[in-house]
Amino acid sequence: MTVTTEQTAEQVEDVPAYRPFDVRVLRVRRLSPSFVRITFTGDDLALFADKGNDQRIKVILPLPDGTFSPIGQGSDWYQRWRTLPEALRNPIRTYTVRAVRQAAGELDVDFVLHGDSSPASRWATYAAPGHRAVVIGPNAAFDGPTGGQEWAPPAGTTHLLLAGDETAVPAIAAIAEALPADAQATILLEVPEAGDALPLGLAPGVRVVWLPRDGAGEGARHGDLLVPAVREALRELAVSGGAPAALEDVDVDAEILWEVPEPAARPGDGFYAWLAGEAGMVKLLRRLLVQEAGVDRRSVAFMGYWRVGRSELG
Repeated sequence: MTVTTEQTAEQVEDVPAYRPFDVRVLRVRRLSPSFVRITFTGDDLALFADKGNDQRIKVILPLPDGTFSPIGQGSDWYQRWRTLPEALRNPIRTYTVRAVRQAAGELDVDFVLHGDSSPASRWATYAAPGHRAVVIGPNAAFDGPTGGQEWAPPAGTTHLLLAGDETAVPAIAAIAEALPADAQATILLEVPEAGDALPLGLAPGVRVVWLPRDGAGEGARHGDLLVPAVREALRELAVSGGAPAALEDVDVDAEILWEVPEPAARPGDGFYAWLAGEAGMVKLLRRLLVQEAGVDRRSVAFMGYWRVGRSELG
């Protein structure tokens, strides 16, 4: 059969940037009191695109009876999920790729554990080899940018500041380990316990500070350690911000705090910050950098990954 140019174009358009991957648990490795690394395997993970850094994915978990409602293999998977009766909607959560090895058909995802308080933590706590999941990830067959990444420091950056709570640790760890040998970076990570300080392979100019809340007394909240640590880091780095800028308020209980400037809009002043975690904490950091320190907001990426008292879709 002869394939026409029009048919070829239609086929290209039908290739989704993201697609579902049926996977099962291959290995479970407890990294620390709060982190577990789950290695997935699947027959078609060779087609999972390795984008590196803070590549976001969705992990679809089984229903209480262990089943998965059909959502197809196309780009309309989310619309199909939304049309399902609520009882048949599998829980969905957002995670970061820690590593992918296409030749071996393996994908590493680090989960934060906090007991049985959420479907994802509960599933990860009891995950064992053979358990099934579905991962929505970038499609290597798609010829173009897939998105799902926010790490993009401008050319000429001389110092980097990365800060976040435990939910940002996998993304920041992946970014940090991929930094070039001459990188100069300060990394601040607030985690639940001192035992959550993970070994990372870093360049000589990359400094990481772990901030365990269990050493801050009972009732320490997200940001109690990170916010002052970021303020001190700005002082040590002698970040020369301009005049404090006006900053519109964001109601993190009703809106998503996600502000990532376009690369072309970023000034080449040598400083770039990437901040992520609990939305109320990120809002404080946003105010600290832009209003207090006068950092050009085009030099900072702010991402509210989650909000205390609220769950993600699913």
